[in-house]
Parts: sequence; structure tokens; C-alpha cells
Amino acid sequence: MTDPLAEVVAMLQPGVRYMKLVEAAGQWRVRRAETGQPSFCVVLDGACRLAVEGQAALVLAPGDFVLIPATYDFAMSSMEAPAAHAPLSLPVALRPGEFRLGAPDGAPEARYIIGHCAFGSPDAALLVSLLPRLVYVRGEQRLATLVELVRDESRAQRPAREVVMARLLEVLLIEALRSSVGTAASPGLVRGLADARLGNALRKIHEAPQHAWSVTELAQEAALSRSSFFERFSAAVGMTPMAYLLAWRMALAKDLLRAGAASIAEVAERTGYSSASTFTVAFARHIGVPPARYVRERERAAALS
Repeated sequence: MTDPLAEVVAMLQPGVRYMKLVEAAGQWRVRRAETGQPSFCVVLDGACRLAVEGQAALVLAPGDFVLIPATYDFAMSSMEAPAAHAPLSLPVALRPGEFRLGAPDGAPEARYIIGHCAFGSPDAALLVSLLPRLVYVRGEQRLATLVELVRDESRAQRPAREVVMARLLEVLLIEALRSSVGTAASPGLVRGLADARLGNALRKIHEAPQHAWSVTELAQEAALSRSSFFERFSAAVGMTPMAYLLAWRMALAKDLLRAGAASIAEVAERTGYSSASTFTVAFARHIGVPPARYVRERERAAALS
């Protein structure tokens, strides 16, 4: 059976960009606004607050894991935050990969690992749009263990280090996303898959993207009326059924075109278009350039890299 979540994460080509261990004491607050950069955090000891733009503030406890596939403006602070006008805290390096926040002396009151990922896919923005904006998981020791493995691998110089790190992070992302099923995940693919009926329709889309799906037919796969399916899908996934179908078809098309293993006509057929011309129009409207030009630009970029 097709696993939509695994397909999306695998196509993202995740890798580790940066990871650090932070200990903190006293009052402190840090803020980041690196839009588009995927980030994650796992709390090892103590507690702290996390405020993400557009989301309710969270109190993070030991074992809590947060994944932000495309980082928006966010702030972390001690439980008793400094005054609003107080300057932001500057991390002090203790040793390679380890930092201190807040009071310089005394036992740390909170310890957490925070990291930034890199998505190797040129289509990361398109694929991330299918995921929840924020994933928050509580009480999953498997995630903390995976993060520790990634951290250990990033510090070592073992053979095939980059390959192992990429695989570990891919597992970490899938584990984080699937662990959020049943929680109050923000709209996205994970929340849609958590709904058994919507999950049936989503798997059908991924199993046969070349099929001429209609809202009515997808509603039948979900055993819902057309109107109920449309409203339920839009609320859970954050986009309409046809918008999701189009986004996934375009992600597949770009992946096939980059691979160079199929002609434009073959890509059109495999992504549900009746002809190369109709596919070209849809691709240009959605991506901004015709498929032939997209291929040339990718080839030119690869030759220069």
C-alpha cells in the first residue's frame, strides 16, 4: 500500500545542517526569524516556553519534540521570561556544539537539543506546503533517541557518515510526523491521514496520480457525501482536494523532469494529463516556466555547481 507521508519525506531529501546542545538557567529569551529553514527541538531536562508565529505558545517539558518544517518567526524563553523590553540573550559557547543561555553560573534549569535541517529537493517549498506548519509530540522517547543518534553521528568521522545522517534524519522526520497523528496537528497531510476516511482518499491520490480524479470520486473513496468530503478535507489538509492533487502532481512532474528518465509527453501521462500540451500549460501556470525551460535551467544549474 502506498504511504503518502513516506513519499513526501523521501522526496524532500532531508539532511542535517546544524545541531547544538543548549543549557540554560535564570531568565533568558532567544528569537529566530529564518523563514523557510526547517527546525526541530527536543527537551532533555527542565522546561521552557516556545512561541511560534501564528500558533498558541507551548510549554515544553522533558521528552517533548517540536518540528517546524518551514521555520517562521519563533521565540524560546525560560518559564519566567525576561521583561518584554529586555535585550535578547546571547548564547555563550561552552565547548564545540554546546552553549549556555541566561545565568552563567549554577546548575542548568533546562537542557535541550535544537537543530536545523536542510531539504535537498529543489521542490522543498512545494512539498513542505503539504505538511503541517507545526508538529508537537509529547512523551515519545523514540524521537529523543533518534535525535541523540543524529547528534552522535554528526560529531563522529565514521565511514559513510553523511549517508547515515541522511537516513537517520529521514526516519526522525517520519517518526515525528506520524507520532503527531491524533494530536492537535496543524492542517496538513498528517492531519488528513489521521482521519481514516480522508486517509483512504489521500492514499488513492498517491497510488494513482495519473487517474482523472474528481471530488465526487474521491468522496466515494472516503465514503462521504461530496460536500462533507470537500469541507472535511479542506479543514484537515489545509487545501481543497483538487489543490492537493495538483500540488502532488506538480511535485512528481518536477521530480521526473529532473531525473531525465521520461519525456515531457511521458511525464504528462504519468501525472494525469491527456497530452503534452495540456500538461505544459498546467505546469507553466503552477511553476512559472514551461517544462522544457525548467529542464534546461536545471541542467544549466547542475553544470555550474
